[in-house]
Amino acid sequence: MIKILKERFEKNMNRHPDIAWDQVEARLRENPEVLEKLRKMEETGGQPDVIGTDENGKFIFCDCSPETPAGRRSLCYDDEALRKRTKNPPASSAMHQANEMGIELLDEELYKRLQQLGQFDLKTSSWIATPEEFRKLGGALFAERRYGRVFFFHNGADSYYSVRGWRGFVCL
Repeated sequence: MIKILKERFEKNMNRHPDIAWDQVEARLRENPEVLEKLRKMEETGGQPDVIGTDENGKFIFCDCSPETPAGRRSLCYDDEALRKRTKNPPASSAMHQANEMGIELLDEELYKRLQQLGQFDLKTSSWIATPEEFRKLGGALFAERRYGRVFFFHNGADSYYSVRGWRGFVCL
């Protein structure tokens, strides 16, 4: 897994121009639980890579697959929505999968940050972390890039489409 991450890191230096791989690798080797989360992201098609650091100096690993990860599509937003979907329910929910993997859904800010580093979700869309006040009303947020710009939308949290999945991140 470290070899895969290193190759991707070196191939996409525009995502992390001020970060040295040896620093990332040292933290990965010290944190095997994070390496396991990254392996799960990779196995589901996420192509995780470093996209910078957070306010505490931790490296942010984010799904950088061109389209929403193939192994994380056709899902409603969360388990509450899944329970309410009595007709033709999907196999699972985005939040359930994220919790199982130990990672978090991108929020609006992090999704915008990712989109500044390339063009993602040109044919798919991704559920993003939804504020509780929206969720209480039955909706959830998703995002995509179309016509050269990033759009944020809302939909019923119980909706699901073959081209809608979710992107996640983990900090190290």
